[in-house]
Amino acid sequence: MPGKLTTHVLDTAQGIPAANMEIELWFLTPQNDGRKLLKIVHTNQDGRIDAPLLSEGELEVGVYELIFDVGKYFTAQSIKTPQPHFLDRVPVRFGIADIHAHYHVPLLVSPWSYSTYRGS
Repeated sequence: MPGKLTTHVLDTAQGIPAANMEIELWFLTPQNDGRKLLKIVHTNQDGRIDAPLLSEGELEVGVYELIFDVGKYFTAQSIKTPQPHFLDRVPVRFGIADIHAHYHVPLLVSPWSYSTYRGS
């Protein structure tokens, strides 16, 4: 199986996929705690990205971070949320050790909580 990185987001407050959520993908460089922005994407109607965030040949061994803009997403929903948001930009930091593996990093989120795991 070719290596790739994928994600999806589920809105657990409404029981729906989180459509049109902005997600940033960062690579964390070991030198001086540096960060390199790799891309900014938006989820589709299924709460997924239309293509892998990274495909075979793009993956590197190292530490990555996905930043999910949940505050902006919930502002656009019919759910009344406090200002400022309890959750605004949710970072998920994870390591990639095998560039030939599939890393799937989903986010389950409400305005008040979130969870993630390594999916398949």
